[in-house]
Amino acid sequence: MTTKTLSVQQIHTYYGESHILQGVSLHVTAGELVCLMGRNGAGKTTTIRSIIGYNRPRAGRVTFLGQEIEGRPPFEIARLGIGLVPQGRRIFPDLTVHENLTFAASGKGAWTVERAHKVFPRLSERRNNRGRDLSGGEQQMLAIARALLMNPKLVLMDEPSEGLAPLMVNEVRQIIRQLKGEGLAILLVEQNLALGLSVADRCYVLNKGQVVWESSPLDLRGNEEVKHRYLGI
Repeated sequence: MTTKTLSVQQIHTYYGESHILQGVSLHVTAGELVCLMGRNGAGKTTTIRSIIGYNRPRAGRVTFLGQEIEGRPPFEIARLGIGLVPQGRRIFPDLTVHENLTFAASGKGAWTVERAHKVFPRLSERRNNRGRDLSGGEQQMLAIARALLMNPKLVLMDEPSEGLAPLMVNEVRQIIRQLKGEGLAILLVEQNLALGLSVADRCYVLNKGQVVWESSPLDLRGNEEVKHRYLGI
C-alpha cells in the first residue's frame, strides 16, 4: 500500500471574504515529487500557505503522516517534519550565510551545516557574506539549504526558479533531482513548465482555486489544450 505523506482534502481558503481555494484536493506519497502548476493568481501559493499554516482553511482537511494539521500554527507544522522554501526566498538579509544556516539547523538527522556547505559549495565560498549581498541564485540556494537543515520528511518549494538566469535554473533542477533521488517527498509549485515536467512524478494544474487537471508529466506535456487553456502555453 502506498503511503501518503501529505493529503489535502477539499480545502477552502479565504483572504478576507475572497474565496481563493475552492475545494482543492491533492496528495504526495513517500519519495514522490508532485508539481503544482497554474497561471498567476490560480491559488498555488495559497495552497502552500494553507498547508504550512500561514492561511488556515475554513473547511477541509490537511493530514501529514496521518496527523491532521489544519489549524495548527506554522511552527508546530514545521516541527512535525515539513520544510518550506518560500516564494521570494525570505532569508535573513542581515545575517551571514553561515548564521542563516546555523539558525535553521535542527541538530537531528543527516542534514547538518557542514553537509550543506558541501552540497552547496557556493554557499561555503560565501559563508561570511550577509544574505543581502548574495545574488538571486545564491539566495535561492540558501533558502533550499535552510529548509533541508530542518531534516524534513516533506519539502514545500514555492517557485524556486523565479527570477533566476537559465544557468541558475539548471542548478536548481539538479538540486531538486538530487533530493528526489534521496527519497525526499516534495511538493513543487513552479511556473517554469520545462523545469516542472523534467522533475515531477505527477502534476496538478490549478485554475481559479480549483484543481482542473491531474496527470503524469508525459500526459501534460502532450496535451496542448490544457497547456494553452490553463498554463498560457
